[in-house]
Amino acid sequence: MFVIYKCLTFILTPFFILLTFCRLILKKEDKLRFKEKIYSSSFNPERDDKKKLIWFHAASIGEVLSILPLIEKINNSNKELEFLITTVTLSSANLLKKTLTRSKNIKHRFFPFDTRNLSKEFLSKWKPDLVCFVDSEIWPNFLFEIKEKDIPLVLINARITKKSFRKWNFFSNFAKEVFNNFDLCLACSEESKNNLKALQVKKLSHIGNLKFTVKIDGEKLNQTNLKILNNFKVWCAASTHEGEEIVAIKTHLEIKKKYKNVLTIIIPRHINRTSDIQKLTSKFNLNSQILNDGDIVNSDKEILIINSFGVLYKYFDYCKSIFVGKSLVKKFKKSGGQNPIEAAKFGCKIYFGPYVYNFQEVYEFLKANNISEQINDEYDLSRKIIKDFSEPKIANEKNINLLNNFGEHILHRTISELNKLEVIKNENA
Repeated sequence: MFVIYKCLTFILTPFFILLTFCRLILKKEDKLRFKEKIYSSSFNPERDDKKKLIWFHAASIGEVLSILPLIEKINNSNKELEFLITTVTLSSANLLKKTLTRSKNIKHRFFPFDTRNLSKEFLSKWKPDLVCFVDSEIWPNFLFEIKEKDIPLVLINARITKKSFRKWNFFSNFAKEVFNNFDLCLACSEESKNNLKALQVKKLSHIGNLKFTVKIDGEKLNQTNLKILNNFKVWCAASTHEGEEIVAIKTHLEIKKKYKNVLTIIIPRHINRTSDIQKLTSKFNLNSQILNDGDIVNSDKEILIINSFGVLYKYFDYCKSIFVGKSLVKKFKKSGGQNPIEAAKFGCKIYFGPYVYNFQEVYEFLKANNISEQINDEYDLSRKIIKDFSEPKIANEKNINLLNNFGEHILHRTISELNKLEVIKNENA
């Protein structure tokens, strides 16, 4: 089966190149660095051969944020290491551009397409001493090549859902070959642990979800907007998908029966939908504003529709009642759920719908600690937010401390497991 996979990826190489150029035209690729994905001549390795190199591969922003505290902790304890982070998306590269300015021994590159030639060249040029793939990033050509070079290989924060397990299990022998390449798998949930066990992973532990370790250090709202919003009762619907904005609008109307000065902030998961959401608010005769980064809030608006990336933290910091989307629409029954941890770490009360498949264990933990509550419709949601509005709007420090301590525990256990591979351990410590 692996031979077939190698042949397919070789045959499809021209398509990968064409796809990259199409994405470049659509401004979904970096206009200067896109070649890192398709040409080995653009790998541009920068490393000190006297130091060990740890390579982390994470797909996008969520995965990147989950490994940054781990890298920082390892880096602080052992100055004889260098780090390479590879990602797939442009947004993750932009995030790291800001983050890595302070760290000369941490480099970022785009992850090459998973062909045998590119994987071979990449490993030969960078020569990593330890490789950590994150979440569900499973690329067979790279994995087999890493194993052939006898480089320790780990899957951290491993996430194999029932859905992905069924896909892998369809090619069960190939799947077992692929996952057998990992020297260690650290599962993010019991479900993932059980699925990885069924795929006959050699060494396996359930450590906990590294997303709990994410550090919260975001910008705050500017003073002008802060003064305007302070005149309202404000709540936020974050990471919403089509079908959920109408619930947010109806929730707004229900709350308005009690509080005339309610203001609802809607942050869609995909900001290209802001115009459609504004049209929806007009159908309900609500004044709305599409708010771009740097805009001033109009004080006569009832609905703010956020039209910029990377601003969630500003609104989590201000609002203490947060509905997290991709959880109310039934079509997401087997793929629903967005990460609620960042909002919870701001001391917010989290509300979510019944479809949180991708973050089931996270929501169960938050629910057990009275940090989150499930709602089923606008009536449930409006009642709970009205109750929140009757109490002081303050961050729940007890919950913040609980989450930070839990994250530190996961971080400590992850490093303890990685230390057993005798690569990151500081011999002089």
